[in-house]
Amino acid sequence: MRHGKKVMHLGRKTAHRRSMLANMACSLIEHKRINTTVTKAKALKQFVEPIITKSKSDSTHNRRLAFSSLRDKEAVTELFREVAAKVGDRPGGYTRIIKLGNRLGDNAAMAMIELVDFNELYKTEEKSKKKTRRRGGSTKASPAASSEAPEVETEAAPAAE
Repeated sequence: MRHGKKVMHLGRKTAHRRSMLANMACSLIEHKRINTTVTKAKALKQFVEPIITKSKSDSTHNRRLAFSSLRDKEAVTELFREVAAKVGDRPGGYTRIIKLGNRLGDNAAMAMIELVDFNELYKTEEKSKKKTRRRGGSTKASPAASSEAPEVETEAAPAAE
């Protein structure tokens, strides 16, 4: 039974795990997406989503709470300016985990975790229509070839005389 096993330990002591999650959260806020293992991505999702929720209401208290978790001034500033502005109307679910397959070295399951509102790849905008180029076919090519062929013969015939 899994009673009382809420924390993903990730094979690390508590201080190491908190530092690693804080570093990964700062990288996620800075780069908007990172590649990691699936288990670390799930742990990071649990760690960073409450912080993003706090960033939606900009107050000194919420900034201090975010700083106590992230421990990086630039990340807190970017979180409250850029990220909070984009996720202001979203009621949760700020991150997306996309599985990438297994890593070559140790066959660990890899995933990409990204902030949902910062990805332009999935936005449904008007895509430019691709024009399909088709071959001219034999019907268009044969009249042109037959009209050019007699001209070549007439030019060649006087030169031969």
